[in-house]
Amino acid sequence: MEAVLLMPFLYFPEDKTLYIPAVASLLVCIFLCYLAFRWIKKKSAEQEKATQELEQRILAERNAKQPPSH
Repeated sequence: MEAVLLMPFLYFPEDKTLYIPAVASLLVCIFLCYLAFRWIKKKSAEQEKATQELEQRILAERNAKQPPSH
């Protein structure tokens, strides 16, 4: 019974053209989220590549400093 009292703001309009702005803003939001996801994925790939290069450089320096073991 309490759940019914908490939902007076829900209504479904008779005029279905009122859904157009809501759908338009939803599509814009989804598109912006997609762009943000792609940007984050691209930056992450760039950082991963830079980290791998740094790791390889550090390992090469470490191997160069170590005396050869016989």
